[in-house]
Amino acid sequence: MSAPRVQLLKGSNATVLSNAAHDAVVAAVGDASRAEVLDEFVGDDYDLQAVVLAATTVSMFGDRVVVARNLARFPAAELTPLLELLEDPPPDASIVLVWDKPTASSLKAHPVPKKLADAVTAAGGTITDTGPPSGKALGAWLADRFDSAPVQFGPAARRLVTERLGEDVARLDELFVTLEGVHGTGAGPLGPDEVEPYLGDAGGVPPWDLTDAIDAGDAGRAVALARRMIAGGGRHPLQVMATLGTYVERMLRLDGAGVRDEKAAAALLGLKGSTFPAKKAMQQAAALGPDRLVRAAVLLAEADLDLRGRTGTPAEQVLEVLVGRLARLSARRGGAGRSGPARRK
Repeated sequence: MSAPRVQLLKGSNATVLSNAAHDAVVAAVGDASRAEVLDEFVGDDYDLQAVVLAATTVSMFGDRVVVARNLARFPAAELTPLLELLEDPPPDASIVLVWDKPTASSLKAHPVPKKLADAVTAAGGTITDTGPPSGKALGAWLADRFDSAPVQFGPAARRLVTERLGEDVARLDELFVTLEGVHGTGAGPLGPDEVEPYLGDAGGVPPWDLTDAIDAGDAGRAVALARRMIAGGGRHPLQVMATLGTYVERMLRLDGAGVRDEKAAAALLGLKGSTFPAKKAMQQAAALGPDRLVRAAVLLAEADLDLRGRTGTPAEQVLEVLVGRLARLSARRGGAGRSGPARRK
């Protein structure tokens, strides 16, 4: 078995993390019999002493692989047995730690404690964040996945897959397996026509895709993205409404505040990390001007009442109308900003 002696896997997508854990276990077991060398702990009932016992008990089959899943249910105070094991890990055991969520919804998932990460590193182990990342980093992550896929994708096919899957990148592995079975290992580069029949429905999209479309005044795209956030992304219309509320609220707070740069805007909004969201809110607030910002706030308030049953209109329809109207506000730019009404194009 050539895999690292100690591995810790974590990630924001349960399916991607599960697939990575499966691959790590396969690599650790190698050509050995799983029944002879593998001890796997899964679910919310096992305790860490059992993991330690499995890793330290001498096996008649020699090397062994010990896997502990659903570790995110353990708070830092309960990790002592595992930390003591990692102080001097057995030389004949491969230990795979998977920091995925509890299987029971009633149990709380805890973030990876620093002392566990430090213990894994001190033991000579590896820590892998299976992702996927968000924002701009997602593009590089997807490019790496396409590059390592069992089939080759042409540029147009990559764009099609990226657009269709949206946030639902967990479907990539399934797509790769299907295309490998259909076209053969190493086939390609595949074009859109060879990929499209296996893509399925459009996946969800991140909130900033929706607000970018609204900023651009593209009502049709904004409505389509709102639909994808609900149907493909599994978001409730009230969740999308909360995103739009934050989007408008930031612009209202910046309007007339006198901030002159994105750092000052971020400080006013209480944003940590990247100042890019503050920059976008500042630019859009200036582009809309106070009159249209007030109109946007009124549209939000009316839609919120409708979503809560004022008119009986279906929630998806209320949201689509709201998104379209907000986008049209952005489309009617070209005005005199704060000093006068917007000119019609």
